[in-house]
Amino acid sequence: MNAREIAFKVLSDIEKNKNYSNMSINKHFKELEIKDQDRGFTTELIYGVIENRNYLDYVMNKLSKMKAEKMQMHVRIFLEMGIYQILFLDSVSDYAAVNETVNLVNGFDKKSSGFVNAILRNVIRQKETIAKVDITDNIMYLSTKYSYKPWMIKNWVEKFGQEFTEDLLDANNEKPSIYIRVNTLKTTREELMSKLSDMNIKCFKISTLEEAIRVENLKNIENNKLFKDGLFTVQDISSMIVGKIVNPKENSRVLDICSAPGGKTTHLATIMNNTGHIVSRDIFEHKIKLINATANRLGLTNIEAQCFDASVLDNDNIDKFDYVLADVPCSGLGIIRRKPEIKYKEKADLKELPSIQSKILKNASKYVKIDGVLVYSTCTIQDVENIDIINAFLKENDNFKLVPIDAVNVDVDNQDKGYLKIYPHIHGMDGFFIAKLIRVR
Repeated sequence: MNAREIAFKVLSDIEKNKNYSNMSINKHFKELEIKDQDRGFTTELIYGVIENRNYLDYVMNKLSKMKAEKMQMHVRIFLEMGIYQILFLDSVSDYAAVNETVNLVNGFDKKSSGFVNAILRNVIRQKETIAKVDITDNIMYLSTKYSYKPWMIKNWVEKFGQEFTEDLLDANNEKPSIYIRVNTLKTTREELMSKLSDMNIKCFKISTLEEAIRVENLKNIENNKLFKDGLFTVQDISSMIVGKIVNPKENSRVLDICSAPGGKTTHLATIMNNTGHIVSRDIFEHKIKLINATANRLGLTNIEAQCFDASVLDNDNIDKFDYVLADVPCSGLGIIRRKPEIKYKEKADLKELPSIQSKILKNASKYVKIDGVLVYSTCTIQDVENIDIINAFLKENDNFKLVPIDAVNVDVDNQDKGYLKIYPHIHGMDGFFIAKLIRVR
């Protein structure tokens, strides 16, 4: 199976089954023996098509009487793949982009190959003019050029202004860096960097976090010996910052209320030097297995993973914990670089989130001892899921207060007030919101 065929299968899986791109890629790659070069091209093609879907369909619609939304799914995906290669990939010749795509269509649906061939050849002929977005309405122009649902663009332009929004959209189109967190129970950053360098993996220290490394050329991570031996785990800087802000002392009792897949839980367990007790909860049984597998790989024995619904109050654990982390379900609008399909979420899909987030935060607060720490975090940049939730909570719960964040130096405008607003284009990391509260009585 060649790279383009794998890309087609993954793109079809994402669309049909509403899977996240990273999970679908991992699932398909796991079942195949695939060279690093092909893996890189396949991944680039998959993410490129998802990131630019609205734009690719816009170009397609300029040339086809049958509009993209009326086409059979497989025909549209083949065309999106072909147009993406022609307009975005300098490494692929126009001839190869057309030929390889048409060959692929022939093997799947011979009767559509002439149609696909004609559209792609027209894209090449009219490349200079066809690539332009000729839309005068600002919101529709941006949502077509950058491939977003118009409501998201409208929301950001109204909230942040035009320049901020365009900078954010540009940053969301950039390829995200891969960061790893050193398992300080098993090695040091210097030792790990040396071992990775021996494998021809480029490593760069992150000055703000002593356990963080940015890596380049780290392929097929799950089969990397150092990963298997538990010397590191993959985690973005923003997620690591959450652990630093919770910063639990050794021998504490900690509750991570929505913990899958376990990155923040295992960071907290490591900060505690494998002492104390962390209760790590998630609503899905299969994710509990994931948390346990990660903890075992990293050699952590202070984690107890439990299947539990965070929106239900657990009366047995009221006032029992020194630290509680509520990393709540959210819209994910801060991690579009990593999961570009989030761009296409409908506004209605996110309507219920603030009430779920408020409920989980309220429940989480009940488990905190007096003088204990409560941290609320999301991977979104929407105030309605972030600071608005915190302000509403504080209005009803005067036994909690925000406290200045001094563990990191990231958002100088807000961290003295007790929270961080992290944006990809400003801070160079995933968009996040993190608030730190203390129970005062």
